[in-house]
Amino acid sequence: MPVPKTEAAFPWGGLVTLAGAIFVTVTSEFLPTGLLPQMAEGLRVPQSQVGLLITVFAGTVVVSAAALTSLTRRFPRKPLILIVLVAFALTNFLGAIAPSYEFMVATRVLGGLAHGLFWAVVGAYPGHLVPQRQLARAVAITAAGGSAAFVLGVPAGTAIGHAVGWRLAFVAMGVVVLVFTVLVAKFVPPVEHRQPVKTGEIPLPLRRDPTLPGVILVGIITLTIMVGHNLFYTYIVPYFTDVNGFPEGAVSTLLLVYGIAGAGGLVLVGVVGGRLPRLGLFAGVLFVAVSAIVIGMLPTHHWLVIIALVVWGAALGGIPALLQTRALHTASPQLRDLSSAIVTTSFNIGIGGGAFVGALLLEGPGLRALPFVDAAVMAGVLALLIVSDRTIRNRAARPPTIPFS
Repeated sequence: MPVPKTEAAFPWGGLVTLAGAIFVTVTSEFLPTGLLPQMAEGLRVPQSQVGLLITVFAGTVVVSAAALTSLTRRFPRKPLILIVLVAFALTNFLGAIAPSYEFMVATRVLGGLAHGLFWAVVGAYPGHLVPQRQLARAVAITAAGGSAAFVLGVPAGTAIGHAVGWRLAFVAMGVVVLVFTVLVAKFVPPVEHRQPVKTGEIPLPLRRDPTLPGVILVGIITLTIMVGHNLFYTYIVPYFTDVNGFPEGAVSTLLLVYGIAGAGGLVLVGVVGGRLPRLGLFAGVLFVAVSAIVIGMLPTHHWLVIIALVVWGAALGGIPALLQTRALHTASPQLRDLSSAIVTTSFNIGIGGGAFVGALLLEGPGLRALPFVDAAVMAGVLALLIVSDRTIRNRAARPPTIPFS
């Protein structure tokens, strides 16, 4: 029987376990990135085609997350997480024995279906575990799993692949996913995500939920932030070497500095984000814009570039958790899972869209334009945040027709 969240202690064990599950699923998603040459040789295809496995995965998430979330909205959340994790493990085991590239593509489609539903459910889970005042802290804990995947998981998977072969790396990944499936079964408490209807209330269909426009605005903000960020960050390595003038040997260190700063930003959100979540998001976007301008205007001042990189990493590291928190604050209880799916879809569209826009800019104005376009997009995001706040406040002032937390 789920414990009422207003009475339960802060669920550290469940949230940390969910963070671990996120860590292994994100690591699984990006495992081919570090194993491109070996997989290309093993599957007898060009490296570019192996790179497209990431695109296939993200594209599947985009087209399926919201629909799968809607179809499973009445299904208990914890058993659904367990089913999705088992599916993740299966995709890794199937990938390890893939006899052809086409078979591997099919496993990535299955993984994308599982990933979209996983993020929709797990992204909303903190909202079912803790009261609203603790949401930023809870979301920051679970989001730490995604950050750790990029800082530790993907490099570790790459090292395993280089040591024992890419197929055994997929086997190892599948085993680790199964381990976390057992941990989720043991430590993550069940929740009641279906809100009871009060006497005299008429349940509304999702499309008529008065919080839906606010959730859609959060999705638009998420998409725009990720487009701005990825149009620059996707091509940051050639920018470091060709524009900033850093030696190639320093690039990995710079990316590590950025990743550590991002982890620090996420910790900061967990500590103080619950007090001023809207101001925190506004400040984070502003700092990203300022950092991009500094990197663009003073490209050869290396220490200033490094400082700006740290600020950029810290600001961007906290933004995903703040966006998820904003979506959960905005959505009514019945809309929380769908709001998480909308944010997940927006992230994936923004990642792919940003890389595409950056590629167009490279063919036109060139590398030097990227940070300034990034800053311009972030300025647009600041305007969207103001509009979003006004919209949410205006709708919150209306008498609700469904229960709110």
